[in-house]
Amino acid sequence: MSRKHGKDCSRKDCYWRKEMLEDLRRWVEQGQKTAKNILQGIMLLEDAVKSSNPFSVGDQISQIKNVSEDLAQWSGTLKFKIESLEESVKKSSQRINDLDSQLAKAKERTQEINLKMEDLNSQILEKKIDLAILGYRKNELLRELREMERTLKALEEDLGAAIRRAEKTGPRIIALRSVEEVLDEIRMVDGRIAAMADVSGEIERMYESYSNLYLELKEKARVAAENREKTLKEVETRMNAWKTVIRNLLRHVNLEYQRILSHTAATGFVRLLNDHDIESTGIEILVGFKGAKPVPLDIYSQSGGERTTAVMAFLLALQQRIKSPFRAVDEYDVHMDPRNREVIANLLVSAVEGGKGQYLAITPNQMYFEEKEVHLITVQNIEGTSFVREVS
Repeated sequence: MSRKHGKDCSRKDCYWRKEMLEDLRRWVEQGQKTAKNILQGIMLLEDAVKSSNPFSVGDQISQIKNVSEDLAQWSGTLKFKIESLEESVKKSSQRINDLDSQLAKAKERTQEINLKMEDLNSQILEKKIDLAILGYRKNELLRELREMERTLKALEEDLGAAIRRAEKTGPRIIALRSVEEVLDEIRMVDGRIAAMADVSGEIERMYESYSNLYLELKEKARVAAENREKTLKEVETRMNAWKTVIRNLLRHVNLEYQRILSHTAATGFVRLLNDHDIESTGIEILVGFKGAKPVPLDIYSQSGGERTTAVMAFLLALQQRIKSPFRAVDEYDVHMDPRNREVIANLLVSAVEGGKGQYLAITPNQMYFEEKEVHLITVQNIEGTSFVREVS
């Protein structure tokens, strides 16, 4: 209501200001006409003075006096209008400020009401959830109650049957055991009797047969356990021998690997992983170039050329322990820089010098085997035709 009342007041103020402005505009136009009349009277007075006509001068002076009085009256009215308009502007400004204050308070109140509504909605939602949970619990309790009623009815029927049997049996016998224990034993005996109702006459022979079979299986299990222990001991012995051989091999390979890396201004070593489990064991190659600490080979720590150099150094070191008379490497220097290509090429040559083995090295790059005792063969593809030439 306050906002609507404020809007109605604002509209009325606007209409009243428009009327005041329109009235003021009319007064200004009237003042302009009066000023024109005074100017015309002054001009006529000047003409009369020039023509020395005293009657015309008197008439003109009286007209100018009348117009001056009208102008003075108009000036007073205009001043009053201006003061009224200024007072109206001040009142309108104050009214606008009051309306803005009321609007701000209304917004704050609206925000408070919205927050309270959100809290009430949250509380209503929680109450609905609690109501649903209580309804579910009520249904569960009703179901348990019906189940307990059925159980109670069955127990009452059992009690009635037991009372009737007791009445037929006679007076109560003093027993050292409780009724539940006696009933449990009776049920157990009834079950054993029921199980023996269809016992075959061959049961004794069958029992002896199964007993002998059990003793045989027991003896076989004992022998199998002994064999298992022996097998595990033999496997452990062989595992220890395997570890010794692998560690000795890695020790020699490590020395050769480090020697080869020294030619490429690098350091590193090879270590054995998971040597306690032969199924998951493996080796890890570590290398560090230009004074860096050796780290495992991966795509984040070394460049492609550095990884290729490290792998070639390991293969050359490992092949020193292999007795194969013929070995081959294909495109081993694709990612190497010129210096490492030359170093690896010299190492390939030195690996077979003085031995009985042979190497086949295939590379698409510049060869660094000049002035070496090697056999060079080039293959060149020209317009779809391969030409093979023997260089040396």
